[in-house]
Amino acid sequence: DDVASFDATSATTRVGNYTHILRRTTIVADNMSAQDLAGRNDELAYQLAKRGKELRRDIEAVLTDNNAQVAGNSSTARETAGLGAWITTNTDKAGDGTDPTANDGTDARGDGTQRDLTEAMVKSAMQQAFTSGGQPSILMVGPHNKTVVSGFAGIAAQRYQAPSDGPTTIIGAADVYLSDFGTLSVTPNRFMRERDAFLLDPEYASVCYLRPIQQVELAKTGDAEKRMVIAEFGLKVTNEAAHAGVFDLNVS
Repeated sequence: DDVASFDATSATTRVGNYTHILRRTTIVADNMSAQDLAGRNDELAYQLAKRGKELRRDIEAVLTDNNAQVAGNSSTARETAGLGAWITTNTDKAGDGTDPTANDGTDARGDGTQRDLTEAMVKSAMQQAFTSGGQPSILMVGPHNKTVVSGFAGIAAQRYQAPSDGPTTIIGAADVYLSDFGTLSVTPNRFMRERDAFLLDPEYASVCYLRPIQQVELAKTGDAEKRMVIAEFGLKVTNEAAHAGVFDLNVS
């Protein structure tokens, strides 16, 4: 008889991360609401908006950092592992640099001797991710290395059709890189480490909020309003092998 045979299946492995709490505070004297202020009508609302922007900046810096997860205890704050601690399968790094020993965010990478970012490094990392089954679509780099990427030969377009009756546009930057294994949107990030470059597949990474950004009114102890802007969040990486990274890069 023709009896079907079955291949053994591999069990999935659950990986995890911890949440990270960030906060910003502001205090505004009560008499500010009775004053005619330059450039704004409500000082408290203005300060809260600024604290919210600062908190979003801090969150982005944490998510892209080379920081291992920390469980936390009564004297140590919990910390979420950043992208630098997650990406270990598909990397291009200096000879003395080291990848995290685990692919679950429990160990930070070891920085190596810095070198110039090259197109060959990006192509190597992209090929590794593709071979591993990933499809990165974002190349995230710091400000200096964004200018380096703009000099790559593989950018998608180098010409702009100038109008006959208007000013001519000069193209001095690359926003899309076309590789052998897919197209990358080049995204500069002023808050990440300049020495890192991430090739990200958005399907397999996201930000999770236990408590979204919110303001909390603090106890009044004097002639002023006190507020705290707080968020509790974590980086969720469902498959680190879908991403890639180029590390140990020069920063200027």
